Amino acid sequence: MEDSRFYGHGLPYRKPANLKGSLIVIEGTDHVGRSTQVEQLKPWLEVEGYGVVSTRWTRSALLYETISEAKAGNRLNATTFSLLYAADFADRLENEIIPALQAGLVVLADRYMYTAWARAKLMGANPAWSRSLFGFALVPDLVLYLKVDVASLVPRALEGKGMDYWESGMHLAYGADLFESFCNYQRRLIREFNALAREFNFTTIDARKSPEYVQDRLRQHIGEFLRRRKAASAPAAANGIVHTADNRKDALNEAASVDEPPKVQAAK
Repeated sequence: MEDSRFYGHGLPYRKPANLKGSLIVIEGTDHVGRSTQVEQLKPWLEVEGYGVVSTRWTRSALLYETISEAKAGNRLNATTFSLLYAADFADRLENEIIPALQAGLVVLADRYMYTAWARAKLMGANPAWSRSLFGFALVPDLVLYLKVDVASLVPRALEGKGMDYWESGMHLAYGADLFESFCNYQRRLIREFNALAREFNFTTIDARKSPEYVQDRLRQHIGEFLRRRKAASAPAAANGIVHTADNRKDALNEAASVDEPPKVQAAK
């Protein structure tokens, strides 16, 4: 019998109990501003009275250096990419995310396994295999998707760290040069994220707008979700009812809403 708290089979060696905290995911493609937004959300939540931890993609102590070395040598194919990223995610889930949730903290995840699914699909991995590989992932309480188009993304990349080999899809030869490949790869990647957003009912925010606008919308959605969850759990706690995965999903369904920005037109 599958555990409803997970997307698939869960962690075979660990069945976490009493996950009192909230798992909130910020998703989106490269250069969309996720990390900056997470950095601003953390102190705001602390002022609001919540204990907060954040976790970033490919930042586990166990796998960070290995993944960095593999990317530097351009040695990742679809299989090794997926396996390394799954190992990184599993390490952070077991040693960072689950303990924080058991302690009642808010966990802000900068990316989740949706990123791995989107990238692996473009690399030619079987989507069913990729999803099964990440079947140990906890179902987040709330996923906030920063949606953008390529035309808005290019200036941010040029003004920021620039376009690197992997973010430009050079490993897939999507263009004759870095710029062309970046545009073609990111356009396809955004298409995959948009499909995932529809499938998993992400709360979508128009990330083409100013960082201040995005932060404000993030705070509105997160604040509303946490207030609803707190209100939903208070009667249960008073009656001695354990807060289960179904309770968490009910709170999520009540809180989930979608910004409705103008349609993002794919760059041609």
